[in-house]
Amino acid sequence: MSLGRKVSTEVAERYAADKELAAGLHDRLAAAQETERLLRAAQVEARPFGELRLLAIGYERALYDAVLAAEAAERKAMGPKTYEHGDAKQRRAAQIAARRARAKPPVRPFTEEVDRLRTLREEHKLTFRTSPSVAA
Repeated sequence: MSLGRKVSTEVAERYAADKELAAGLHDRLAAAQETERLLRAAQVEARPFGELRLLAIGYERALYDAVLAAEAAERKAMGPKTYEHGDAKQRRAAQIAARRARAKPPVRPFTEEVDRLRTLREEHKLTFRTSPSVAA
């Protein structure tokens, strides 16, 4: 007999999907690091703009995938009661539970990783042009 809180099938499915996505977090982080390494090496070698552009787009996609996996890992660490669903009262309770969960030590590393990856992605978007400038 289970004494835990019952979870709707919708939330259970979303939680299971997040578990699966979170399992690939380390692989996605490694892929993003490798893509960044290739981009930086191509920049040092002063490769043609077209090649740099493709590498930059690949790096952005790798960061995006890593952010998605990190967010899933964070939601997995917070638990199923933090998923928003149902009426307004249930959604508000889930929001409060999520805010409380983010303050707990087991969830903090995932929250910090999500913030770090989002910052890297935004920094990359702001510093690398994917179209040639007028002066070039």
